[in-house]
Amino acid sequence: MVFIVNAACRAGLGYHLGVMDDVWIPAAGVLAVLVVTFVLFAWWKGRPFAQGDVFRASRWSRGNRLYPTQVVITPTSVVHYTPELFGRKEHSIHIVHVASVSIDTNLLFSDILIETSGGTTPVHCHGHRKADAVRMKQLIERYQTSVYSTADREHTEAAPRG
Repeated sequence: MVFIVNAACRAGLGYHLGVMDDVWIPAAGVLAVLVVTFVLFAWWKGRPFAQGDVFRASRWSRGNRLYPTQVVITPTSVVHYTPELFGRKEHSIHIVHVASVSIDTNLLFSDILIETSGGTTPVHCHGHRKADAVRMKQLIERYQTSVYSTADREHTEAAPRG
């Protein structure tokens, strides 16, 4: 039996088995580097794209697995941001053109529909936390109130008195 194993090693069979053992280690290393690179790239694309009130959808919701959609709400606009593999999609609505905000609360996440008065397509976001959806609606209403109250005050002050 020992003679057969030694003869097989001398014939080169053991050498080929050793090469196969040596090949999988670099291949596993390359695979690990690719997986880490992919995870870091997905994290980098999913980080908040702006300062301020940025609401990011959960990766556990539909359509947000790799690149979660984000909504930033500022005193002047609402921006819907969706990162992609190459580039991004942005949809910006001025705060005075927001007609309504609808929240559809499901078991785990909420869907938000922000409709415009300008006739453009509404912003429809899936997978936000319930508290984030309510906060988004509150911010939009607060910013709209401040815009319209400032405009009314300026209009009242500019009106001639007589």
